[in-house]
Amino acid sequence: MTFEIGTASAAEVTMMAEWAVAEGWNPGVTDAQAFAVADPRGFLIGRLDGQPVTSISVIRYGEDFGFLGMYIARPDVRGRGFGLRTWQVGMERMAGRVVALDGVVAQQDNYRRSGFHPAWTNIRYEGAPRPAPAPAGVRIVDARGIPFDRLAAYDRRFFGAPRAAFLAAWVSLPARSARVALRGEDIVGFAVLRDAAAASRLGPVFADDEAIASALVSALAEDRGAPSVAVDVPGVNSRAVSWAQAHKWTPSFETARMYTGEPPRIDTDGLFGTTSLELG
Repeated sequence: MTFEIGTASAAEVTMMAEWAVAEGWNPGVTDAQAFAVADPRGFLIGRLDGQPVTSISVIRYGEDFGFLGMYIARPDVRGRGFGLRTWQVGMERMAGRVVALDGVVAQQDNYRRSGFHPAWTNIRYEGAPRPAPAPAGVRIVDARGIPFDRLAAYDRRFFGAPRAAFLAAWVSLPARSARVALRGEDIVGFAVLRDAAAASRLGPVFADDEAIASALVSALAEDRGAPSVAVDVPGVNSRAVSWAQAHKWTPSFETARMYTGEPPRIDTDGLFGTTSLELG
């Protein structure tokens, strides 16, 4: 029996996304294509006698930040140490960086023992989108028509590290729509809706206020013909929690944002929905 850990192929990154669906995480149907360009060496597969059995994503952003996700062991090999060995190799790749993750409840104690500290809780809310017009003076436009440097700068406010390659793919892939809210020429909101196996996935949702967030979601849902949406709402933003509850969306899933060191400074007041549990 031979167990080896190496860089995933493009097909294996797609397989990792399929494993995430099986775990109930419900990524967008084309998310894996954006994952692959975020950090080509950031996806690791553990192979037992040549067959993939474990996975982890360890994406390096900028010079000093990283995001860990896709930590999965195939159910038939759990409890045999293969997942832990994959974790160790992944964390070695992140040496010297502050590392973040969105951890499911069952794994949070393990993450604490590995040096991660909780910063806030994310609650996934699901439900039917409501029609909502843009507030006075605000226009909702296609994000792909916005100069990319401006869009990337706006995204940087809410994430804590540059991620231009990932963002370019995230807004332009098939089976999704991306919208920006403008007040004059200023960006005051940005959101993406992706088709998924279950409820269509919102992420990110960045906005100056609840009315702009609602207008973005309404425009996206109309464009995609989405009868239901799901968004991971950060508990650190009480306005975002109240916003999701006002829509009468139902809590369905919980994770914790955790960091190994000092969290990056981000605009949590405008963070209504995280981009992706897998990549941050």
